[in-house]
Amino acid sequence: MKRFHVNLSVENLTESIRFYTALFEAEPLVRKDDYAKWMLDDPRINFAISEHGGRIGLNHLGVQVDSAEELTAMRAQLTRSDQALVEQTGVACCYANSDKYWVTDPTGIAWETFHTLNTTPIYGADIDVAVKSSMCCAPLKATASESCCEPSVNATSACCA
Repeated sequence: MKRFHVNLSVENLTESIRFYTALFEAEPLVRKDDYAKWMLDDPRINFAISEHGGRIGLNHLGVQVDSAEELTAMRAQLTRSDQALVEQTGVACCYANSDKYWVTDPTGIAWETFHTLNTTPIYGADIDVAVKSSMCCAPLKATASESCCEPSVNATSACCA
């Protein structure tokens, strides 16, 4: 079953957690010093917020799936969108390891489709993948030593813009 995904960049994580906890009437399932995530069933959404600097607001949208087969089906749907498709396998992002596909919609919003494999103790970085997106955890071109949210990554192609 699919779950809608929204990722927002926030200025103050503590205030934002307080607000979204009240809005959703639920505590975040995952809470880190720089990140929080709610996995809600009503509405069915994976809602994440992070505090990594850069532009505040919508970071990216997506669809989370429960299996590799569903992810393959989503790839076919994304291919039909006629947008450039970026594939990532086993990538660490947002404290999880996932297989994923990225596209950017005609207005420039990054869309992530992903299947989460397991958790990881790091926020993560994307390496040697370039797309026309500036979204955190969206693919970017970086070196192995650069985190996706470190200021050393080129501001025009870095995540967390």
